[in-house]
This record gives sequence, structure tokens and C-alpha cells, in this order.
Amino acid sequence: MDVSTHQFDFDKEVDRTKSYSDKWDKYKGQDILPMWVADSDFQSPPAVIEALQERVSHGVFGYTHASDTLTEIFVARMKSRYNWDIQPEWVVYLPGLVCGLNIAARALTDEGQTIISPSPIYPPFISSAKFAERPLVKATVKLTDGRWMPDLVEAEEQLSGKGGLLQMCNPLNPGGTVYTREELEATLAFAEKHDLFVCSDEIHCDLILDGDKQHIPFASISESAEQRSVTLMAPSKTFNIAGLGASIAIIPNAKLRQRFSKIKRGIVPGVNVLAFTAAEAAYEHGEAWLQEQLCYLAGHRDYLMQEINALPGMKLEHIEATYLAWIDCSELPVDNPHRFFEEAGVGLSPGLDFGNRKFVRLNFGCTRKTLDQALQRMKSAIKTLPFKG
Repeated sequence: MDVSTHQFDFDKEVDRTKSYSDKWDKYKGQDILPMWVADSDFQSPPAVIEALQERVSHGVFGYTHASDTLTEIFVARMKSRYNWDIQPEWVVYLPGLVCGLNIAARALTDEGQTIISPSPIYPPFISSAKFAERPLVKATVKLTDGRWMPDLVEAEEQLSGKGGLLQMCNPLNPGGTVYTREELEATLAFAEKHDLFVCSDEIHCDLILDGDKQHIPFASISESAEQRSVTLMAPSKTFNIAGLGASIAIIPNAKLRQRFSKIKRGIVPGVNVLAFTAAEAAYEHGEAWLQEQLCYLAGHRDYLMQEINALPGMKLEHIEATYLAWIDCSELPVDNPHRFFEEAGVGLSPGLDFGNRKFVRLNFGCTRKTLDQALQRMKSAIKTLPFKG
């Protein structure tokens, strides 16, 4: 992951306050740093910007479809990065990953069948079960040897009957855990035992911060995993193009793919022309940019862990992947840590949204200057607290 020469400036300050940014407009007119929703403050790779400018200059933006080139690039990417041989017909393009979670919840379960979800977890996991009107079983995410992992043994005790859907998030959001092969195999054994399909959200798969960790797609570990799974990926977090909306479902099982596409039809729109353009440019030409971004983010991660763990009442476990820090505030003498830090000028994601109100999630996909400012505000706020002893 070492980069000897730096081609890209991730310290560049980009004013997003006049760009209709959800992230920055949330606190419009307030002196609060937005460190919440998972998009970064980095300009996308130059190749993406250039490709978009060239496509815009064409001047016609009609209905579209993915180019054969994009699919070929993506298929080759799965082979080169994960040694996973996928077929072009397995690829289903989507205008976002959240709709993929919701389609899977409907397509991979029948009425009355259970959806099993990690908890705490990215909120759309939980809402997808609610919207599909399926019973939900939560697999509590617990800390084991410094890593956050869902407890499937605990979830098993709540199951009744066979069949349903197991939701995975790898790398885990929040928590940043990268599943090992052994953990994936244990997950597959659980799914086989209970006759479960698996929907694996792998949107952060390119953002592995540890050089000794490797993302392994769940579906790639065996034919059984492949045939019972829907894998969701996207270039959006990796290359900061989430606002364009281009995501990918990989569905090897033809019957599952047909059911997935049937639920999608007439409800979920196609991907727009600029999203396809950005995705193709990012996957084909964005690797050097990505490697520098990973070095930059790993430095942020190390700095953030050092600073947070030096503060009283705060704890941050090692983050293997993502630019999202899941911070334990349970020892802070405050009732609502999200509100406490918001009042101090730092807008974090409330842990309650994910399933634990004593945590906050901090997005460190920002410049070092912004991260420094946030940490200084947090430190100053904590100094005002009445710690016992």
C-alpha cells in the first residue's frame, strides 16, 4: 500500500457548501463540522472527471444501458482482485445499493420467512425487513479479540422454521471488520443449516486499510455460497461518486436473478448515463488514485485511534476497512453522545440509528485539517464533563 510519489492531493479543501450536498447542508448556517453520512470530501479521480466532461460535451442524454466494456472491466476486476470467475449475465445494474437490499429482502424470502440482520448495522438493513413486512431476527454484533462480528449462535436461538434471508455486511458498517475466510465459511455453514439465502453488502470492499487483510466475496468461497447469494458492490464509496448512483448486484443463480429482476421491474429505474460513464472510468483508470487514498485514510485511521483512545470515556477499536469510525462513548457521563458532540460543533452519525445509542460513527473521509478541527472540538467538550474519581 506504500506510495512513493504522490500524484493526488487529498489535503485539498473543496467547498461543498454551495453544491447541494446532503452532508454539508444538514448543518447549513451552523458552525458544525459534518462528519456523518458516508461520502468523502475528496474530489473523484481525474479520469472520472475527464470522462464525465467528455460525455457532457456530447450534449444528448437519452435512455441508456451499460456498455459491454463496463461489464468486461467489472468481470475482469472480480477475477484479478478476488480470483472469482463471474459471468457477464450474472451482473444486474442498479441505481443504488439500498434498493438492492430492499429488492433482495422481497425476492429472497416468502411471506412469513425471517430476515436475519447484524445489529448494530447500516440502517437500511433493518428497514428493508420492515418494508418487506418480514419478521426480523437481530444477530448482535459483539467485540471478539478486538474485532466486531455478528453473533450467529445467539441469532440461531431465535429462529423458527427453515428458510429466509441472512444479511451480511463485509466489510462491516459500522465497525470496519473484514471477514476472514474462516468466518465466511462459518457463515455459509449457518446459511446451509437453516436453508437461508444470503445478501452480502460489499460496497466497502475496495477500502481495505490494513495491508495484511484481503476482501473475499462471500459468493466466491464455494459453489454453494455462489448459488444462494446476491452480492452487492459499487464504485460509489471507493471513488466518491455516490451521488451519481451506480451499483451492481452479482447473482449467479438464474432463478434468483429472475426473481430479483421481476421485483425490480417497473419500480426501480435504470442507471443514468453519467453514472455508467463515471463507473467505467473509475474502474478502468482509478487504481493509482485509490491506492493513494488508502494510504491517506490509513494515516487518518491511525491518528484518530491514537487521539480518541487518549480521551477519557472514549474507546475506538482497530478499523480494518472503511473510513467510518465506530466510537464507544458508553463511559462518557452524558445521556446522548451524538447530541453532546453536535452541540460542541461536530456532527456525527447517532449510534441509535445503527442500533446502539451509546456509540457514534465518525466519517474520517475528509482532509486532515477537518479531522484536526473535529478532534479539537471533541477534546474541548470532553474537558467540561464531570468524570467521577
